[in-house]
Amino acid sequence: MHLTVLDNELWFPPVSEALPDGLLAAGGDLSPKRLLLAYRNGIFPWYNEGEPPLWWCPDPRFVLYPSELRISKSMKQLLRKGQLTFRTNTSFDAVIRTCMAIERPDQDGTWITEDVVNAYSLLHHMGYAHSAEAWLGDELVGGLYGVWLGNVFFGESMFSRVSNASKFAFINWVQLLQQQGVQLIDCQVHTAHLESLGARMIPRTEFCSLLHKYILS
Repeated sequence: MHLTVLDNELWFPPVSEALPDGLLAAGGDLSPKRLLLAYRNGIFPWYNEGEPPLWWCPDPRFVLYPSELRISKSMKQLLRKGQLTFRTNTSFDAVIRTCMAIERPDQDGTWITEDVVNAYSLLHHMGYAHSAEAWLGDELVGGLYGVWLGNVFFGESMFSRVSNASKFAFINWVQLLQQQGVQLIDCQVHTAHLESLGARMIPRTEFCSLLHKYILS
């Protein structure tokens, strides 16, 4: 198998052509049309500073069905306390830039470059990218952002500045999405953090079939 190199034309190879690690293609750009085409086909960008855009569609895929959201006793207590406030789309730029800047113990650097910030900020202004936020008074202490198409939400990144703030934002966001009819949340690749909240692996073929059902139909 070989890696497809994209040009200026708006297309992607079939996801079945992805390499064993899920890498499907390199190149192209982060224009809104290309990003939306990617998400509709289960493809997402993920690459380091100085690299061309790399496009992924791993198999299996890590997802959360909103009805399977798991809330621990400690998180139920946090939700009841009312110390944190949940908001949506009030500080998208701050959320994505904090996701870019925050240090992560399992990561060297970040894939969120200025080009990525600009691309997703444009999607936000177009109504596709959204932020879910946890506030402690007037301070943004946790949150996440991603892309919402049809009845699917594609999560991109999250952060916490205080304990469990990202879980607080995520749980509230999932519950809101469920109320709005969202059937599937794409978590992309496995993390113990999201597994504890109910996310699980499904085959790529099943994932793409669900996208066709919940976005394209």
